[in-house]
Amino acid sequence: MLRPTSARTAVALLAAGAVLSGLTACGSDDGDSGGSGGALEVWTRSADAPAETYQKVFDAFTEETGIEIDYKPVVEFDTQIQGRAASRDLPDVFINDSGSLGTYQSQGWLTPVDRDSVTGGEDISDENWATTQGLDGDYYGIPFSRQAFVTVVRKDWRENLGLPVPETWEDLSALADAFATQDPDGNGQDDTFGMVVPGTTERGYLAWWASSYIWQGGGDFVTEGDDGTYESAFDSPGTVAAVEWIKEQFCTPGHVQPNALTSTTLESRQFNNGEAGIYLTGPYNLAAYDDQPGQDTYEVIPTPPGPEGTTMLAEGENIYLGAGSDKTDAQLKLAEFLISPEAQEIAMAADEASEPVVRLPVNSTVDAGQVRNDPRWELVQEQYDNDSRAFPSAINFTPIRQAVAEGLNALMADCGSDVEAGVAGISEDIDAELADQDLLP
Repeated sequence: MLRPTSARTAVALLAAGAVLSGLTACGSDDGDSGGSGGALEVWTRSADAPAETYQKVFDAFTEETGIEIDYKPVVEFDTQIQGRAASRDLPDVFINDSGSLGTYQSQGWLTPVDRDSVTGGEDISDENWATTQGLDGDYYGIPFSRQAFVTVVRKDWRENLGLPVPETWEDLSALADAFATQDPDGNGQDDTFGMVVPGTTERGYLAWWASSYIWQGGGDFVTEGDDGTYESAFDSPGTVAAVEWIKEQFCTPGHVQPNALTSTTLESRQFNNGEAGIYLTGPYNLAAYDDQPGQDTYEVIPTPPGPEGTTMLAEGENIYLGAGSDKTDAQLKLAEFLISPEAQEIAMAADEASEPVVRLPVNSTVDAGQVRNDPRWELVQEQYDNDSRAFPSAINFTPIRQAVAEGLNALMADCGSDVEAGVAGISEDIDAELADQDLLP
């Protein structure tokens, strides 16, 4: 049920409409709703290897339609998209995290999508379409790729030490300890660690990594009321239990890599480099790990359950149609191509120079395991289908994730800290942010 619009919400919607109007006025050359000439500007958050794959997809689109693409892979995406929005000159199309939808929509950056008019939209599940809905119930994006996190383990290290595949949190912690203390690579040096953790507060990374364990422990971040309001669910025994377990890893020497609390994902390369043996991560890393440390050295394992199950973080990317574009027909044509079986399969492929940019296809006629002929991806698909959760996408969850990351980071930095008090403080911060968004009951 949608929440009745309050006075503050009405003001926010009017402000977003003003931004949308300003962007449209700036972006249009001739007022033609069908679009004017020139290439379609498309952005993705991508380094070189995934950008190679995106380029293949866009080349196929141009060959099929004749529409040229001006493609820009952007690593510092958040900073640069903010700059383009400030200058009222958004890209025509951008592909980025599904969790960013609430942030983008609240700022008026997105053109609404008529789901029923999208050719191929019927092949996308209702669950995936739901991740593109705003608080008003309208759709503000089109799903492109989905994934569930998985646990990867150095199989050769585990077998060198004669240890079984971990089946519980306790097993996982014991394996981390063995990797840190028992010389699993056999080089006679004390130079290996247990888990890789991107634990910085930057972009809320620690909350992102910890979310699966919080859900597995019985905790949560927010709950939605029947009237469309939200409130914190963080201050619970399940969250406390999960954070206690996470803290145990940080405060046991060697269980996590050095400098984890200041490390981003780009800096957390200890699994690649043979310095650490366990990583809870997205399956987009599998192609890189096949190269280094090598496909035969590691394994993707079923999620070791916590006290309340095996739930893993689900996330993915949406196609966003930038507000202000005068190329509306071309925007939609590209989006429809991107969700087609042809494009989804191109985007799932990889070679020495590229990485997949569709992890699990959103098109229900495409089977990830069959396309890749890889049982590891069947495990990813099974995890996504059966036991995964995503952060709320309709609300602006970014500052909430940031507040959680900052609170957890402070708790992990002080091994004498009071977890119950820390969790309660984080919960208060979440409610304060929800109040700022006029979402608190």
